[in-house]
Amino acid sequence: METLHIKNMVCARCLRTVRDELTTLGLDVQSVTLGEAIVEGDVNDSNIRTRLEAQGFELLESNTARLVENVKTAVIRLIRSGTLENLTERVSEHIARTVGKDYEYLSHLFSSVEAITIERYVILQKIERVKELLMYDELTVSEIAYRLGYSSTAHVSRQFKEVVGMSPSEFKALRHKPRTSLDHVGK
Repeated sequence: METLHIKNMVCARCLRTVRDELTTLGLDVQSVTLGEAIVEGDVNDSNIRTRLEAQGFELLESNTARLVENVKTAVIRLIRSGTLENLTERVSEHIARTVGKDYEYLSHLFSSVEAITIERYVILQKIERVKELLMYDELTVSEIAYRLGYSSTAHVSRQFKEVVGMSPSEFKALRHKPRTSLDHVGK
């Protein structure tokens, strides 16, 4: 059994696409999770890279690339889980525990590879989630702030305006709401 480390897997649709592509190539897919696929078969087949890249994914070979992708996956999972309001540890502690490495090391590595801090990446991911929740129009800004672990509505509004250039209510009033795909946040 081999573990393939795959970049840009950010949603359930990505999991299905990767599973389908690997199965099409004749690999016995044991499991697919964000950032990883465990398979049996010829993983040295160059078609794997080609097929995944055609779908917007990338095979990760270096430990550095894997660690950076693990940090991204930990952040995305945390923000999308809807449990930030109940998080009993700091986000940095959660990332370090999830990835299994010292946060200072991860922070330095992430910044050197991505040219953005982990903290900024977390903020950008949270703002993308705020945009998504605003588009659904099911929660108030106050409820969104609570769900994403913000200290107040003013805090989420201030951060949203800094990143997006408009307030959450201005964004909500737009007909076409600009979003960034999760694999391009921070780029």
